[in-house]
Amino acid sequence: MSTAPHYVPPPPPGPGVHPPFPAPPVEGRGRRVGLSLGISGGVLLLVCGGGAAAVAGLTAAMDDALNEQVDVVVGRYVEAVQNRDFARSYDLLCPAAQRSESEAAYTSRLSATEPFSAYQIGDLDLVYASVPVRLTYPDGRTETVEAELSQNTSTGAFEVCDLGE
Repeated sequence: MSTAPHYVPPPPPGPGVHPPFPAPPVEGRGRRVGLSLGISGGVLLLVCGGGAAAVAGLTAAMDDALNEQVDVVVGRYVEAVQNRDFARSYDLLCPAAQRSESEAAYTSRLSATEPFSAYQIGDLDLVYASVPVRLTYPDGRTETVEAELSQNTSTGAFEVCDLGE
């Protein structure tokens, strides 16, 4: 029986032998990774922070625009009631309120209320679709009533439905 000679590889070369490819650089690797992560985190913070600031700004602008529109609508109505111009104030009511009460009944009801000398309109409460209105009477007494609002489905404009009279 014959045995085939086994090939045994030669021992590796000793010190001073160059490898067949260069070793990857080791110096500065941790600093480069840290710098990359820092820059990436900064960019992410800018993008997310800018988006949050944009949403906050948009919300504030929409809130201001809605309050401005409500101030005009409620102001016209309250001013007509203050001037005892009940025909005009009835015309400014939302259609649902006009359907539920005739102009004659509305005029009769408001004629019986005490006139006020001044008013101040508060901020819109979107949850309840109402606005507080502070009425000041000639004797200096004040009362806060709620102006109930609805939104016109065709124009999107707010309309007064009731002043808590």
